[in-house]
Order: sequence, then C-alpha cells, then structure tokens
Amino acid sequence: MGKHGIDRCKQKGPGKMNFAAIGKLSAASAIALALFSASTSSRAETTASLEPEESDVQTISPPKPSWIYVNRGFVLPGVAIYDTASGKMVGMVETSLLSDMAIDPAGKYYYVSETIWTKGWRGVRQDMVTVYDSTGLKLQSEIAMPGRILIGGRKNNFVISDDGKTAFVYNLNPASSVNVVDLVKRRFVRNIELAGCASLIPNPGVGFSALCSDGSMATVSIAGTKPVTTRSASFFSATGDPIFDNFAYDKAKREAVFLTYTGLVYTAKMGPSPTISEPVSIQAMAGVRAGETKPLEVNWYPGGGQPMALHRASGHLYVLMHMGEYWSHKAAGSEIWDLDLTTKKVVKRVPLADPAKSIEVTQDAAPKVIVAGESGTVHILDATSWDEKFKLEKAGGGVIAVADPS
Repeated sequence: MGKHGIDRCKQKGPGKMNFAAIGKLSAASAIALALFSASTSSRAETTASLEPEESDVQTISPPKPSWIYVNRGFVLPGVAIYDTASGKMVGMVETSLLSDMAIDPAGKYYYVSETIWTKGWRGVRQDMVTVYDSTGLKLQSEIAMPGRILIGGRKNNFVISDDGKTAFVYNLNPASSVNVVDLVKRRFVRNIELAGCASLIPNPGVGFSALCSDGSMATVSIAGTKPVTTRSASFFSATGDPIFDNFAYDKAKREAVFLTYTGLVYTAKMGPSPTISEPVSIQAMAGVRAGETKPLEVNWYPGGGQPMALHRASGHLYVLMHMGEYWSHKAAGSEIWDLDLTTKKVVKRVPLADPAKSIEVTQDAAPKVIVAGESGTVHILDATSWDEKFKLEKAGGGVIAVADPS
C-alpha cells in the first residue's frame, strides 16, 4: 500500500474509516460484555441464596403497674405506652383526636370513647366505644352510641365500672346526659339525662355518680328497668370555688378525692348515698396561709390541666402548686406537694426545674411520679428520693393515665 493509501485510512469524517476508533470500540465492548456476564452470574447466585421473609406481629404484656399512658395531645393522635422501669416506649393505642381512653380493670382490653367522620372532619359523624385487645393492640369491636362530648383532656368523661362490665360516657347533645354501654355484650344500653352535672365517678353496685353545678353530687342507680337519680346536699361552690375535673378515684376504697381551685381537699365514700367529708386546706396542711377567693391575694394555689395524682395503696396525694392569685388554676406547677391523706400533713415539697401542667403516679410498690409540661416533655421521678429517672422528649402533652391493679 502506498503512502496515500495509508493517509486515507487515517482520515476522519463522514464516510471515512477510522481503524483506531474501531479498535477502541471493540475493546470497550469486550469489557462491557465481561462485566455484564459477571453481574448476571452474581445476581443469579444472590437470588438463589435468598430465603422468603416471614412476617410477624410483635405482642406486649397486659398492663403493668409501672406503665404510663400518655395522650399525645391535640396535635398528634394516639396514646403512647411507656414503661417507667426502663424509660422505653412499649406500644401505642390508636385513638382519634378529642378521644378518651380507659383501661379494662381485668387488663384484657383498652377502650376508646371517640368520634370520627367519614370525610375527615366532615361527612357522617360516628360516635363509638372502640375496643382493642391489650397484648396485640388489635381492633376487636366498635360499639356505636348516640353522641359524646368533644373536649379531650378529661379523665372523668369516660369511666369504667369497677367490675369492668359497663362503660359510662358523658354526652352533651345538647343537654347533659350519660351513655351506658354494656362491655360484655358490646352494645349501647341507654342514654340517661343528667341535667347540670358532669365529671363521672364509678359507684360500685349502684351505677355512677357525678358532680353538679349546684354544688351537689348526683348518684344514678341503673339496677332497675328505669334509672333513679338522687342528689346530695350542696358541699362546694361551682361558681365560687370549683372542683378540678381531673380528680382521683380509689377503686379499692371506693372513694373519690377532690381538690378545689383554692386548695380544699374533699373525700367522698361512694355508695347509694355517698358520704362526703369536711374539706381541709392543703395550704394549712403545709403550715401556710389557706387559699382565698379574694382578688390580688398572692398565695400558693393548685393548678394545671391535671393537677393531682393519688397513690392508692399509701394514701399519698401529689399536687402541682404555684404562686399566684385565685383563678390562676390553669398555671403550671413550680412545686409538687406530697400530702399524706391519713395524717393530713404535707410531708414533702419538691421544686420543679421544668414547671408542670400534668401529674400522675404509678400504682406499684416503688411508685414513680410523672410530670409533664406544655412542651410535651415527660419527667419520671422516684417518689422516695425524687431523683429524675428518665426524661422523655416530645412524649405528649395530654392526659396521663395509669393502670390500677387493686
């Protein structure tokens, strides 16, 4: 081949052959083919070694005395379960917004009184008591009922009878009434009108009781074919010195404990005609001036959304207290006052670095006091040493509940 022939083979451009480029493409193709073959072989080997995944559902134990149930508030649905022994989250009960949860006394179920709509916050309204098993947290039943109050943040709008057979659901539609739900047959039984009363209390062997706007306690017997309502004499002023609605109930003693805005403590022995004690000032039991209703009188007052917690076995009442004026009942507590109901003495005052709006106490032998502020941070404190055991960030800002093992 002459010089010109060699030059033509090196020329580039349309219709011209470039042997150097062809050589490079052939090498690249060979490398790509080798990589593809290796990749295919590797995938085949990997596929052959994979085993099919087996799905499972984790279960938890029935309610423990060391567990707390934290309603996540008005923003996030659900009630989170935490174990105060470990500070770990155990599970979550599915609840809708503005719902109320109650625990089966036998520990088999969680009950949720709730309202939902077919199209978010509109459409057809559905009011019900929803039943979940306590170990798998699976839906068991939905018991339809005719309405319920939509408020949230209240322990005593939905209560269970001590034997676990009946639920009482407060309703305002538009008059004040109570829905009675059979939890054994899982059906709505009846609606009982209860004019001017709210904040329900189980009343074993009778039915239920409630606090009324005239300062009395209504008691409703449901044993007969028609409910029978009786009322006590007026013992508090619903306009002058109201009772906090998140009060405590002791199932073993069949006794309710109330606290007023000025700091008066009442107890009521439940029965066909409940026996109500004379009030005692928590400030006087601490050796300070009793609370008053006078304006501009600065003193120690109880406050918060859930301002008191009762340890049933020991009879100790834990109260969130703050410095302020009367009618500052929504203010967060800067101290916890530990009140012995038997001796009628405040035995301990515990300052709080993080002011709290809610307080609860576990019902085990070594109780933990639980406090939560508006930020949703939950603090778990040892009720003896008052050391902080755990701090749960963003755990929830709603009502805190515990299981009652009595």
